Amino acid sequence: MAFFGAYAVLGPNGLIALGDYKRQLIAREKQYAQLDQRRAMLQNRVTLLDPRHANPDMVDELVRKELNVAHPDEVIVPLK
Repeated sequence: MAFFGAYAVLGPNGLIALGDYKRQLIAREKQYAQLDQRRAMLQNRVTLLDPRHANPDMVDELVRKELNVAHPDEVIVPLK
């Protein structure tokens, strides 16, 4: 009985490990929230680029970014 009692407290799934599991759960929930927020942002961009009714502003932004073009009267402010 002592062996099983000690294993229930000190074992890899025992009471001492419970605190570590809770810390891991909190960290994973925080990571999940960040990933879910990123997923929502990407889903919005995908929706805006739907070929049936693409958002002209989003298309313009992507084209300018990929082709590195600007109109002569525009001012470009580097962010880096």
